[in-house]
Amino acid sequence: MAATDPGRSVVLGVDALGNHDDALRWAADEAERRGLPLRMIHVVQPSPRSMRVLGAAFQQDQRRVGRRQLHLAGRLARTRHRDLEVSAEILEGAPGPVLVRASREAAYVVLGSRSLSRVEELLSGYSITVPVSAQADCPVVVVGGRQEEPDDPPRIVVGVDGSASSAVAFAAALELARHRSATVRALWVWQRPRLARIDEDATLAELRRTMAETTAGQLAANPDVPVTSEVVPGHPVRVLADESRHALAVVVGRRGSGGFTGMRLGSVPRGLLHEASCPVVTVPGVAEQ
Repeated sequence: MAATDPGRSVVLGVDALGNHDDALRWAADEAERRGLPLRMIHVVQPSPRSMRVLGAAFQQDQRRVGRRQLHLAGRLARTRHRDLEVSAEILEGAPGPVLVRASREAAYVVLGSRSLSRVEELLSGYSITVPVSAQADCPVVVVGGRQEEPDDPPRIVVGVDGSASSAVAFAAALELARHRSATVRALWVWQRPRLARIDEDATLAELRRTMAETTAGQLAANPDVPVTSEVVPGHPVRVLADESRHALAVVVGRRGSGGFTGMRLGSVPRGLLHEASCPVVTVPGVAEQ
């Protein structure tokens, strides 16, 4: 297949614990569909200053584990797609920033998830899904271990709220659906005001109108992708997490702000990383790309 994004690759983060088989399958399949190479990266952290004497042995051990994991991952990728172009690299540095730099030349960055709780994620120095999703220059796919069998035909769920970031997410969902022969379900999740009295029917009608305007251009450009759209009441994370059951992926835009933290990611994408039952695709906004 001819490359759909020449000069780029699908980047897979390979960790030392081997928690990446599901992510590898996703990455290899996407690379094969798009005619792109699969670039596997294992990151070795610098030796702590307190271990200066044992630093060389520490580095050698990390690299030995990394080579082993990259070998196993490469073998699985080539077994899955015999003609797939696969490369493997060991890079030194902090895992998050290294993978963010790799995202500058990637179509996707794909990561496995250890399904850490929010407290474990905060305390773990090895949790990279949130910071990479928050800072990458390309869409980041986090593949967890709680996946359920996808519907037939497969379905992509995307959150839409009229913002520029959600419009980019909708376009990414359509592209993903086109490559995987999937349908798209676009949801605008509306939270009712707790205290204000409003005309609910009028509000819903206005939201539906805005949603139609937000998606019209991309729908016209992708007439072959079946799309359904709906405005539903509820909490965005809970509704999208519920819709993620038996979905191929849930796609959301990134609209937070801040440094190399989850603050830049936004509350909805971060919540879905914990709650979704399918891969979560976080897409950077137009101004960020």
